[in-house]
Amino acid sequence: MTLTQWITQTLQQRLHPVELTVTDESEQHRGHGGWREGGETHFRIHIVSEAFSGKSRVERHRLVNATLKEAFDRGLHALAIRAKAPGE
Repeated sequence: MTLTQWITQTLQQRLHPVELTVTDESEQHRGHGGWREGGETHFRIHIVSEAFSGKSRVERHRLVNATLKEAFDRGLHALAIRAKAPGE
């Protein structure tokens, strides 16, 4: 399973999003810190989930980062997050 697939599956199982987009942007960071051959180091996530209702932007990002802690352990270097509650 690729890291992209693992991130997608993990977010779906744990945060039950109504909308989710996971984009590997690693190639855009070629030569920058954390980049490595083969990619899967830099991702952009757009997620809409009821789990974010009533939470601040910082709390939402912390929730996503904690959910994906294992991905950081597997080589994820950077994560851009856009996390919204339904209706926002």
